Amino acid sequence: MRKSLPIVALTLLILSLSTTVFADAAPASSAGVVNINTANAEQLSLLPRIGEKAAQRIIEYRTQHGPFKKTSDLMQVKGVGAKTFELLSPYLTVDGKTTLATKVSSPRKPKAAK
Repeated sequence: MRKSLPIVALTLLILSLSTTVFADAAPASSAGVVNINTANAEQLSLLPRIGEKAAQRIIEYRTQHGPFKKTSDLMQVKGVGAKTFELLSPYLTVDGKTTLATKVSSPRKPKAAK
């Protein structure tokens, strides 16, 4: 019994710390979403890897082809490929309001060792 009490206490401590760490790493969708059918260029520019020119291309595509039916249709826009879409997908929606309020920075690639 004496050995099991510290083991149980240590286990509870580790579990409480791990839940705190995972709670800090909130999912990207909690930051907000951008409705690609109604967002203006400024709102689209809040997305990672989307600047003014890419936002304008998205709006032009939407104007010429109509509203996006699903978020993956965004890959039809020049400059938005599979890798970019994978990065953007947690922040995209085709219905509802745009709730993203701040620019989302894209993750940086680690520097190569010389």
